[in-house]
Amino acid sequence: MLQNRVDPLGNFITTTARGQWLGNRGVIHNDRRQIVRPFRTKAWIICKLQYKDRHRVVMTPGRWTELFFLDEATAFAAGHRPCFECRREDAQRFKSCWLKGNPEHDFTMTTSISAIDEIIHRERIEGTIKKIYRYEGAGLPEGSFVSHNGQAHLYHGGLLHCWTPFGYDQHSPSANLSGLDILTPRSIVNAFQAGYVPQVHDSAL
Repeated sequence: MLQNRVDPLGNFITTTARGQWLGNRGVIHNDRRQIVRPFRTKAWIICKLQYKDRHRVVMTPGRWTELFFLDEATAFAAGHRPCFECRREDAQRFKSCWLKGNPEHDFTMTTSISAIDEIIHRERIEGTIKKIYRYEGAGLPEGSFVSHNGQAHLYHGGLLHCWTPFGYDQHSPSANLSGLDILTPRSIVNAFQAGYVPQVHDSAL
């Protein structure tokens, strides 16, 4: 098995679980198909598992490293965003919601996505350490991830769902979110607040 699944903290894990989305951070593996760095590019993207008739050999030397996520909400929590090539409609929708949710940057739809990537990158990681924070908004939008009892939980349907590589379990009420640490980068949470609804695994529905 390869260490190419990603958890909500952005960590690379080894598991037999299959993901619903493909991810890319550039070439981050060596010739022995081992992850050797956390990223090579600031454009961390979420791609379709299948696109046109393209076929790839996972972790081909010198080619970008294929990463996999349980669902889109997990990928967002790790700091990724939709790909503009294989998911153009979703990417445009995300960009529009990101702009609406983060007006302080004075960006427009003509602003390069790389400018948004720069901001997300500052929010998701410091060196190699995942950034977390306390949410101060009026209400945490669904699809966001929080740290609860030392574990990553998805907030969805008014409940906290404990993340595992295979799906969600331990579904518990979320009466008070004010004291919890947020894992999903702040500007992405703002994009959710502005209308982008991330896909979540069926086990949380």
